[in-house]
Amino acid sequence: MPELRKDPILGRWIIIAKERGKRPTDFIVDRGDVKGGFCPLCSGNEKTTPAEVLSYSSQERSPNSPGWDLRVVPNKYPALVIEGNLDKMGEGLYDKMNGIGAHEVIIETPRHDEVFAYLPQNRMLNVLHAYRDRLIDLAHDPRFRYVMVFKNHGKAAGASLEHSHSQLIALPILPRMIVSELQGSKIYYKYKERCIFCDIIYQELKEKSRIVCENEEFLVITPFAPRSPFEMWVLPKRHSSAYISMNDNQFTLLTAIFSECLRRLDKCIANAPYNFVLHTSPLRSQPLDHFHWHFEIVPKLTQIAGFEWGSGFYINPTPPEDAAKYLREAEL
Repeated sequence: MPELRKDPILGRWIIIAKERGKRPTDFIVDRGDVKGGFCPLCSGNEKTTPAEVLSYSSQERSPNSPGWDLRVVPNKYPALVIEGNLDKMGEGLYDKMNGIGAHEVIIETPRHDEVFAYLPQNRMLNVLHAYRDRLIDLAHDPRFRYVMVFKNHGKAAGASLEHSHSQLIALPILPRMIVSELQGSKIYYKYKERCIFCDIIYQELKEKSRIVCENEEFLVITPFAPRSPFEMWVLPKRHSSAYISMNDNQFTLLTAIFSECLRRLDKCIANAPYNFVLHTSPLRSQPLDHFHWHFEIVPKLTQIAGFEWGSGFYINPTPPEDAAKYLREAEL
């Protein structure tokens, strides 16, 4: 029989369509055609991108030249622009403001043939460090309230370039999803005087049925009410509301477990398209007792159609307990 499951943080209901019971081999992934040809993100083509705002290199080099390990550049076609004032205004009952923000591309490797899940550990560590460094820098701009860090992997997940990259968008307002998480977790904290994410971690470690992998500092689970088959959350075991607060050892351990869970997904469903998003506290926020930073990894394996758009429900044909078992048992 199908199950209705409620997300304990957002109050969002999910339908687990057990009778469909999809296994990893049941999902058909459109790998897409490899375009080839010129790539603006490859080493040697630095002049085709806007000037870098951050780069890491193990050798001496001039800015915007080859020899880099990672580059961060403004998006050539930004969703929001950094120049100007917000100029908030109203038109009757409608509110609007100028589209001020920052839109940047994190070029994760100089090599076109490297896939994020299989990046060498030092390269993936660079990527996670770059997220921190850009969050810290963009927090100096008082116009920005939040920085959304995300990755689109695969055509079905919205990736427009084959070269491995992720993005960030600095926003002058808090995103609706983050507001909902902050409100939901605060309500729980007021009632129980505990962080709901910490309680989730405690329960998942006790039950073990939805654990994908873990190490000393981090836990990867398939959430109780997942929107998508094989959805995973990467959570720090110790309470922390801000991604930027991690120390070097935690970054190293996050790199290892992030790489492991994505490789497990690839072993279960080769070339699965996915999005991941960093959920962290708002810019310049004080430490929050009720909120817990984390990554959410959402494979794009099902269609969002009329029922989902109209109801706000998601239909998931793979129970998270089954997904976690497949992921745990994947041979790396």
